[in-house]
Amino acid sequence: MKQLTCRFCNARLSQTFVDLGLSPVANDYIPFSEKDTRESFYPLHVFVCTKCWLVQLPEHRTEGEIFTDTYAYFSSYSSSWLAHAKDYVETMTKRFGLNKSNLVIELASNDGYLLQYFREKRIPVLGVEPTKNTAAAARAKGIRTVTEFFGRDTARKLKKADLLIGNNVLAHVPDLNDFVGGMKIILKSDGICTMEFPHLMKLMEKNQFDTIYHEHYSYFSFLTVQKVFAKHGLTLFDVEEIPTHGGSLRIYGRHSANKDIKKTKRIDALIRKEIVFGLHKTETYTKFSEKVKKTKQAFLKFLIEAKKNGKSIVGYGAPAKGNTFLNYCGVRTDFIDYTVDASPYKQKHFLPGVRIPIYEPERIAKTHPDYVLILPWNIKTEVMEQMRAVRKWGGKFVTAIPRVTIQ
Repeated sequence: MKQLTCRFCNARLSQTFVDLGLSPVANDYIPFSEKDTRESFYPLHVFVCTKCWLVQLPEHRTEGEIFTDTYAYFSSYSSSWLAHAKDYVETMTKRFGLNKSNLVIELASNDGYLLQYFREKRIPVLGVEPTKNTAAAARAKGIRTVTEFFGRDTARKLKKADLLIGNNVLAHVPDLNDFVGGMKIILKSDGICTMEFPHLMKLMEKNQFDTIYHEHYSYFSFLTVQKVFAKHGLTLFDVEEIPTHGGSLRIYGRHSANKDIKKTKRIDALIRKEIVFGLHKTETYTKFSEKVKKTKQAFLKFLIEAKKNGKSIVGYGAPAKGNTFLNYCGVRTDFIDYTVDASPYKQKHFLPGVRIPIYEPERIAKTHPDYVLILPWNIKTEVMEQMRAVRKWGGKFVTAIPRVTIQ
């Protein structure tokens, strides 16, 4: 067996963070017409590097195999995510004085969900997005988009950015050093980069193990991400803790040679918080697996009791995190009749692995289930508001992360 090494520092990997067994690729939804298609399952065995503390999943599928021309995730189908994007644009425009003389580049720009708001302000934009179908949706909005995977080679071909953005992409790149090295190349000498990604500390604190799936190659603490950027000549000068995806970080970077921008006090405050949490100690990581097992046991207990009492259960949403969770728990249509999703790209498909069918949201009002399991728990408030009619027939909402909660 080939020895695993850290994708950042190249140290030997041997310490398990959590092992979720075998699972299909989370966004490989199966059309109804291909019900009998055979699926491939891959290990979800996550390691932590005891040298740099990068939590990581070995590359079982390449990014080209995962981020295909028919990628199922379109950012614009969440109203709360669009609101977050619009607020980001307002904040960055004011903070850094952006105008029509600047260039904003977003890496993994998806369907133009964010760049559209810069474009409304007449600030020039460019998206870099490897999946052809989401890139086409962005172009339909008038957003110039390059369809390529980003790294040093792509960076050398493009104009330099005044503001370089990467929201929920850093975790998705198997060649971490090539990606951040490309950011160094494409950023103007006085430019700013911002990145957002789920915070490893929150993942552990709130038991968010379902955010582990094959397209998430890495899971970052601030302690580690600071080292990654420093290696490539980029200094992190500010950081914000934000609520998206159950708790994320927004980091701000500049060229290390640009001494005009000083570090904020939030940098040291977050480092202290992570050290108190123990993110520099092996034992902190080894405790996580037990918490995950207990969550599975509690969820299965809820399902079994509900079914014994003749209750019906359906899902809301078909997010990648839900696919990790249901496959790990071994839950199929014997417990959950179906799920629904607002995205037409997921409707009339089966969830990978567990083969639970996905329909349009209106189906819930027709079948009056007793329980609606909200799989994208990070937007549960938005979902409960949209589906408030469920309460009219006595239905209840359920979330399973960080623990089983019935509302």
